[in-house]
Amino acid sequence: MALTDADVQKQIKHMMAFIEQEAKEKVEEINSKAEEEFNIEKGRLVQTQRVKIMEYFEKKEKQIEQHKRIQMSHLNNQARLKVLKARDDMITDLLNEALKRLAELVKDPETYSKLLDGLILQGLYQLLEPKVTIRCRQQDLEIVQASVSKNIPVYKEAVKSNITVRIDRDRFLPSDICGGIEVCNDNGKIRVSNTLESRLELLAEQMMPEIRVSLFGANPNRKFLD
Repeated sequence: MALTDADVQKQIKHMMAFIEQEAKEKVEEINSKAEEEFNIEKGRLVQTQRVKIMEYFEKKEKQIEQHKRIQMSHLNNQARLKVLKARDDMITDLLNEALKRLAELVKDPETYSKLLDGLILQGLYQLLEPKVTIRCRQQDLEIVQASVSKNIPVYKEAVKSNITVRIDRDRFLPSDICGGIEVCNDNGKIRVSNTLESRLELLAEQMMPEIRVSLFGANPNRKFLD
C-alpha cells in the first residue's frame, strides 16, 4: 500500500521531532557537564588561592613573631645594660667615696704615719732586695724619711739581712694622689706600687664579689664567686 503525501509528511515531522529532542538532550548533557567541570575548576582555583592566602598570612605571622622576639631581645639587652651601668656607676661612686675618706685620713699625721709604716714594710718584704729606692709625694718627704728610718731596723730584724734604702728626691709621685709610696729595686726594673689608690684598687678587685652581693644581693645564676 503506497504512502500518501500526508503519511510522508507525518513521518518527516516525527523524525524531525525525534532529532530535535535528541539535540536538546545532547545540549543539556553538554551544558550540565560543562557546568560541572566549571564548578570543579572553580572549586580547585578557590582552594588553591585559599591555600596561598593561608600560607601568605602564616608567613607574615611568623615574620611578625620573629620581629617581636628580636625587639623583645633588644629591649631586654638594653634594660640589662642600663642595670649593669647603673650598678657600675654605684660601685664607682662607692670607690670614689672611699678614696675621699682615705684623703681625709692622710690629713691626720699620726694616722698617716702608721699607714706609711705598713706600706713601706710591705714593699720591702715584697722585693727582698739589698738596695731599694722609694718614691713619694714631695709633700710627704719628711714623714716618709722618718718612717723609713724607723722601719729599716724592723725589716733587718725580720729578714736577718741588711738593706740600703734611698728616697728619690728627683722624681716625686704626683701631688694630686691621696698618698702612699712606690718601692723599686736598684735598677728600677721591679716596682711595687703601694700608693693609696693602687691599694684601694687591689682591695676592690679582691672584694668585688662580696661588694656586689652586699649592694645588689646574690646572683641566682652565678654558681661560683671569684
